[in-house]
Amino acid sequence: MIPQAFADKVLAWFDIHGRKHLPWQQSVTPYRVWLSEIMLQQTQVDTVIPYFNRFIERFPKVEDLAHAKVDEVLHLWTGLGYYARARNLHKAALRVCDVYSGQFPDTVEALETLPGVGRSTAGAILSLGMQQSAPILDGNVKRVLARCFAVEGWPGQTPVAKQLWQLAEQHTPLERCHHYNQAMMDLGAMVCTRSKPACHLCPLSEFCQAKALEAIDHYPGKKPKKALPKREAYFLIIQNQAGELLLEKRPSPGIWGGLWCFPSCETLDELDERLEGYPVTVRTKRELAPLQHVFSHYALLLRPCLIKVEEGLSVMSADHLVWYNGEQKLGLPKPIKQLIEEVLETV
Repeated sequence: MIPQAFADKVLAWFDIHGRKHLPWQQSVTPYRVWLSEIMLQQTQVDTVIPYFNRFIERFPKVEDLAHAKVDEVLHLWTGLGYYARARNLHKAALRVCDVYSGQFPDTVEALETLPGVGRSTAGAILSLGMQQSAPILDGNVKRVLARCFAVEGWPGQTPVAKQLWQLAEQHTPLERCHHYNQAMMDLGAMVCTRSKPACHLCPLSEFCQAKALEAIDHYPGKKPKKALPKREAYFLIIQNQAGELLLEKRPSPGIWGGLWCFPSCETLDELDERLEGYPVTVRTKRELAPLQHVFSHYALLLRPCLIKVEEGLSVMSADHLVWYNGEQKLGLPKPIKQLIEEVLETV
């Protein structure tokens, strides 16, 4: 299929059916596009919208985000997952302000120097935020291209990704690139979906090789499956007489890096030894119901132990410890937030 004819079909569909009323499509700036693109990585639109609105209300400009404390950024991110995105968001905002005087650079190469910004995100910032012609290749676009051109293999493999990038480059138009890229994302999200795609609504159906082969479900290729390893950890929920809970800041990078969690250890035998590191007098100690949380690389069984203490531990001089009463603005992993809410409700 001639690339321009491909683009014309996509753009004609966008003019009638494309999404044009998402929050980041209003009062468009490179900052708003960048923020939405980072949030949308591995996260659905409906989930992102309230987070985006809260971020924009608190940080209307990149300078506001750069000047914020990372704890507040992580607090607003709580529940979105993949917290490295939030840490990189803050680092990138600082770089935009320090190196580029608050203006996002206007080349793919320069944008890719920002923490957390890859080639596709850079293309989205340029096209959607600056109306320059630049290809993108997010998950939705990969699916549309893989099916339309019957690209074999899992897109996470380098040769497959290279082939998809070549197709993206060939078919991205010079004119109305911002509408074209938005349309390709919309097609993947709304029509060419993972399961039960609405081929009868697709503007590319007559050219789609996967449809012609009656092999829609074969494309794109699936990621090779591996059994998730299982781990477990004991969490010390230390509660003082005021009902406050002791949290400590996890080191960064790493799982939940920079977020506030309960002190933890890997085995029950280590629990008492870990507890001895805090100058408190234990009143009661009991195990709570375990909780499972699945990461991308392993499943973690959280075994919480509620420890009520007589005396309070002073944390005034420790920047990695805090007595948490539920009011402070701290970045919390979702399962830790869930445990906190359960414990505080029983106070």
